[in-house]
Amino acid sequence: MNLQRAIAARSGEFLLFAVTPPRLTTSPREAAEIGRVTLERLRPLTIDGLVLYDIDDESDRNPGERPFPFLPTMDPADYLARDLARLEVPAIVYRAVGKYREDRLRSWLEEQDPSQALTVFVGSSSREKAVLTSLARAYELRDEVQPELPLGGVAIAERHARLGDEHLRLIAKQSAGCSFFVTQIVYDVNAAKNLISDYHHECAARSLEPVPFVFSFSVCGSPKTLEFLQWLGVAVPRWIENELRHADDTLDASYEQAVAMAVDLIAFCRRLGAPFGINVESVSIRRVEIEASVRLATRLGAELRR
Repeated sequence: MNLQRAIAARSGEFLLFAVTPPRLTTSPREAAEIGRVTLERLRPLTIDGLVLYDIDDESDRNPGERPFPFLPTMDPADYLARDLARLEVPAIVYRAVGKYREDRLRSWLEEQDPSQALTVFVGSSSREKAVLTSLARAYELRDEVQPELPLGGVAIAERHARLGDEHLRLIAKQSAGCSFFVTQIVYDVNAAKNLISDYHHECAARSLEPVPFVFSFSVCGSPKTLEFLQWLGVAVPRWIENELRHADDTLDASYEQAVAMAVDLIAFCRRLGAPFGINVESVSIRRVEIEASVRLATRLGAELRR
């Protein structure tokens, strides 16, 4: 599947895999080796695109103790160009736009080839955080500099559950140029269904064509990973939290939960007629959790091809 064409046609059922760049302190030789191993892991998956996250410090959003310390990572665009040059699928590069001066973001946009690249712009983690470029200004820059570059936005089902207006935020982002949305990691299927349903029917009421939703899934191999997911703002229903904390094998239990949630959402979107994709990631750098995420991507890829 050609990812850009599928998004432009507002169709879906594509498979993505997401990675986080190495830590900023990683040596060039180590980063090159990480890139090589990443490409080897991905090759058998037949994914339609690779997502590269842009990590920012979010301690202003959540004052609680971060289960894993924040460690700055390499610029995802630099890591892609230097260490993932043999990537055979399009790359979706996240940009935490508040970290970048306008001139730097402009020059990065100028360098992008819309036939090979896509991007997702992420705003600040809280209203109080000082930013170098606002999300609204970043949208304007993309429209001025590289309007053909496929642009995605972040969809937060948890915020919709609290405030009930996330679907309206998404329609505003769509008006600003977003042609797809990527969710946070899904653990609350009902919250995700509520958001996609409200968005889909609001689009119908406004005679708008819905754009694809990309639902993110991940495994959780330990109580600490579970705590980190919750610190990030992922809503984990109590019954799932109980199952994971008391399972004989937390990793296997979370894998089965992720499969069940994804299959449920796939069926729901197909019934609704909503275009969608699946994104798989590992929030942990533990090898066992990364390998389980690869296994999850393989399983969900098979579901998409049914």
